[in-house]
Amino acid sequence: MKQTRATNKPRRLTVWPQLAGLALLGIVATGAWACKSDSTGSPPDTAELDQATDNNAPDAVVLDSAETSDTTDVVPDLPPVELQGLGAQCVSVRMNKQWLQTTTGDIFAFGADASSAARFYLQPSDLETYLLYDVERGYLVDNEGSLGRATQLESDITLVDDSYVSEAEWIFEAHPSVAHHYQLRNRRSETLLTLADAETPTTAVALDPATGCTPYPEMSLDASGTVTGATFEDGALYGIADIHEHILTNLSFGGALYHGAPFHRLGVEHALRDCSVVHGHEGRKDFFGYITDHAGIGGDALVAMVDAFFTGELPEKNHDTAGWPDFTEWPDARHRSTHQTMYYRWIERAWMAGLRLTVQMATTDYVICGLMVGGGLQSSRYDCEDMTAIDRILEDTWAMQRYIDAQWGGEGKGWFRIVTSPAEAREVIAAGKLAVVLGIETSNPFRCYLTPRPGGPTCDEAWVEAQLDEYYARGVRSVFPVHKFDNRFSPGDGSRGFLQAGNFLISGHWLNYTEDCVTEDMPKGWDKGGITYSGLLEPRDEYLSPPPVDLSGFAEDPIGAALPFLDKLMAPPVEGQWCQNATITPVGEALLDGLMTRGMIIELDHFPQWSYKRAYEILEANDYPGVGSHGRHWNGRLFETGGVANAGIGRCQDPDNPGATLNGLAERAALIESKGQYPGVPFGFDFNGIAGAPGPRFAEGACGKEQPHPIEYPFSSYDGDVEFTQPHLGNRVVDFNQEGMVHIGLLPELIQDARADALDDADLEPLFRSAEAYIRMWEKAEERSKSLTLQE
Repeated sequence: MKQTRATNKPRRLTVWPQLAGLALLGIVATGAWACKSDSTGSPPDTAELDQATDNNAPDAVVLDSAETSDTTDVVPDLPPVELQGLGAQCVSVRMNKQWLQTTTGDIFAFGADASSAARFYLQPSDLETYLLYDVERGYLVDNEGSLGRATQLESDITLVDDSYVSEAEWIFEAHPSVAHHYQLRNRRSETLLTLADAETPTTAVALDPATGCTPYPEMSLDASGTVTGATFEDGALYGIADIHEHILTNLSFGGALYHGAPFHRLGVEHALRDCSVVHGHEGRKDFFGYITDHAGIGGDALVAMVDAFFTGELPEKNHDTAGWPDFTEWPDARHRSTHQTMYYRWIERAWMAGLRLTVQMATTDYVICGLMVGGGLQSSRYDCEDMTAIDRILEDTWAMQRYIDAQWGGEGKGWFRIVTSPAEAREVIAAGKLAVVLGIETSNPFRCYLTPRPGGPTCDEAWVEAQLDEYYARGVRSVFPVHKFDNRFSPGDGSRGFLQAGNFLISGHWLNYTEDCVTEDMPKGWDKGGITYSGLLEPRDEYLSPPPVDLSGFAEDPIGAALPFLDKLMAPPVEGQWCQNATITPVGEALLDGLMTRGMIIELDHFPQWSYKRAYEILEANDYPGVGSHGRHWNGRLFETGGVANAGIGRCQDPDNPGATLNGLAERAALIESKGQYPGVPFGFDFNGIAGAPGPRFAEGACGKEQPHPIEYPFSSYDGDVEFTQPHLGNRVVDFNQEGMVHIGLLPELIQDARADALDDADLEPLFRSAEAYIRMWEKAEERSKSLTLQE
């Protein structure tokens, strides 16, 4: 299939504020302290911890009293030391021949008895920052200038406070005057760990190897093996592309509606804690989740939401809230749309199954956030403006890369790599890692609202150019010009139900729909069907005309803003085939031009009918590829531009027709090839995007016929390099046969399920050629950008 891959009285311990001004110099360790890896390159398993520590830690550096005297004078030319890779080590902390130990009152202090030394597991929270976690599951913390021990930590999650910094995080720096020693700076207080009652206060810390540490809690991987680079025999890259995901939706909608983070500096106990912190007791404050999971987004959803506003919570239990380690009801991508499904260890498991490229779409929604926060139904970590969340998500995607690097031993060593060019993506995938493309999918990109926000920018061509330059510099390469709601670039995608009312509430414009729609055989997407709120329907001739209704106070008082129009909201729906009554605006065309001249990736699928048609005219006139990451391709017309679109594989197998679940994949690959393009077919799961997920075959009522080939463990990956065992969520065993793809980490099972139905493993090859296909599309976009720039 493929060719290469490619018992003295304790001494007082404090934090020494006067030394806080010393420059940060990074984490210090000798080379032998680099984090050891198992056969997958992951940090050592907990069962191997003691052995790894004994075998790999350096001998303790024993200094005489002169050597341990601290000084503010920096000694030049200290021996070079490694700055990263201390994670997963078991150590004791020593200063001036005194060891940090636990004392009465649940505090830490120094004593001369080495046998009483506390043992700490070093858990990375960033590239140069660690948690010191003791045998009894306590943390070394800075309690406002004095040292303490905490068994429970607060965080930005528990406090719903984006600015909160934990007192348990310690930055390891190279000591400026004592070789092979550290100084530990508390990240929250910015002060140094100091032995204060010595004749000369010292900040020089030595880490002595120890045994018997308690490993830090983490989600199991349930996989083993070596992931390596790979190509097919023809030289093409090997790997699956998943071209539409939302890894950090927990930071959308004000940052406190969607529960669960893909990573957290304090680990899984905070990333995936009990969701009652945001969803309330029994999930009764998860209003948006209730609407999307139970009530749907039809015409009665707004009425149901208004009733809930007055009570402040749902009238009955919505869901179990337990997170780590029990997870009684979530994650569940199919039934719990406001809970995390892309924790980094789950992504890692998918990567081990062959995932090599993913597009991380930063997303949010001003209307949903405004209704929930303005209505007092949820807290927020920041305002509801679209780009506030987008900026925060982009920032945290880079932080997630650092965090994974830290778990894997240092900068650049992790498997999660943000890429900014197709050449870089090729290099990353050839090395067997996961290339991550940054994108934006929101209704008001670059603050270009249809009705400008108070104090907002003038969304003209100059503004768009400046914004594209800024976000290109921040690593963004893929953009949806429009999403659910109308903006300055184009009408929204035409979604019906509650979203139609949202379009009115965000802009003050009546619904602008017509029955004069595109007659060509073109995929209509969401822009089709009847009008849900007929009382709001008043089409206009000029799309960019001033709004007839002032709804600028919507975010502060959504109910007050909506109540005057309750009669219109209660009007019955109108049947028929209606579509958005406008197309791409002049500044929208300027946006497309700006994306093309920069070689950026243009996402088409949220354009409504007339805008979708116009976008194709522009792309084809410029021989520029587009992307349909929600599956639209206009009968193959998209592929003629060199573009790509996602597809899926069938779920229910037919014992009388083996291989039928892969017929659609084969047909799509054949269509792409008939258009002269590379026959790779990517996924686009849209996890964390309120989009569902592949279901189970063996659940009651799931399939019409009795299903063969249940998943059995262990099984091997498609390339044979990795062995997968039964997946767990902390204490919960996951049954793919009965639950389906509850999170991205069940990709190995989905692939194995398809292999069981395939006549030959080669039937799945288009999936494993999809990373190559996506990169070829991107390469064409970059190549065309050079010509288009010369033409200007």
